[in-house]
Amino acid sequence: MTAAVSPQHGFLDTNGVRLHYVSRGQGPLMLFLHGFPECWYSWRHQLDYFADRYTCVALDLRGYNDSDKPAGLEAYRLSVLVDDVRGAIGALGYERAILVGHDWGGAIAWALADAHPERLNALIVMNIPHPAKFVEGLRTPQQLLRSWYIAAFQLPLLPELLLQAGDYWAIEQALRGMAVDSATFSDADLQIYKTAAAKPGALTAMVNYYRAFALSGEWQQSWRVLDMPTLMIWGEDDAALGKELSFGTEAYVRDLQLRYIPHCSHWVQQERPHQVNALISEFLAAKS
Repeated sequence: MTAAVSPQHGFLDTNGVRLHYVSRGQGPLMLFLHGFPECWYSWRHQLDYFADRYTCVALDLRGYNDSDKPAGLEAYRLSVLVDDVRGAIGALGYERAILVGHDWGGAIAWALADAHPERLNALIVMNIPHPAKFVEGLRTPQQLLRSWYIAAFQLPLLPELLLQAGDYWAIEQALRGMAVDSATFSDADLQIYKTAAAKPGALTAMVNYYRAFALSGEWQQSWRVLDMPTLMIWGEDDAALGKELSFGTEAYVRDLQLRYIPHCSHWVQQERPHQVNALISEFLAAKS
């Protein structure tokens, strides 16, 4: 299902920053939020598929690719990131959106749904637990071991140096190396992510998400029970986030669908795009 209109690049102003985005299609807004170490390009398969029904917009989050990269850890607090996306919905000319997030984008989506539920028609998150479940998971040895990189990212300068070493070898390993199907990421795909990370200030901004997370108590707030229809998709072979983090999500969502994809990594929407797109289509059709 591919719309004839080619993807359009643009910029919007929100919350004191200028964000780059790529859009395709016409209709209700479907807004996509990527994770680390990606950019808008991680949603290429979804932009193609849903453009015949929706205005599909994939943001570069602040600090990434062609979006602004403000200095300092305070600029990457979860509440600030939420305000970016809330403002982006309005800047695009909409009151509400279907919000789709993966990894860090999914964390922002969860938090936006909690803080501003009136802005969402539906919530779709992939391979990111509810913030309360993630904090709970970090109290377990198995998830602490999987999340070793969060501690490593607290060091000054060294993470940035390691991420760019050897032509951004660490980014290649995070993507292709973690994928169950290594063919998921072509050399051209990897080059897009490497080029985005190489832009001035990008690596520090990307790592600052984790530094701000460690210093902030925002993730330990009291979370409301969400009422909007919510779909959680989880690639079961996620090396960074254990499947058990999805257990118990229904305590925070009244209308939850949880779908697991076996033999699939953290990069679920890129590794299994046809299956992910079908699950999203089925979910939205049932809720329309």
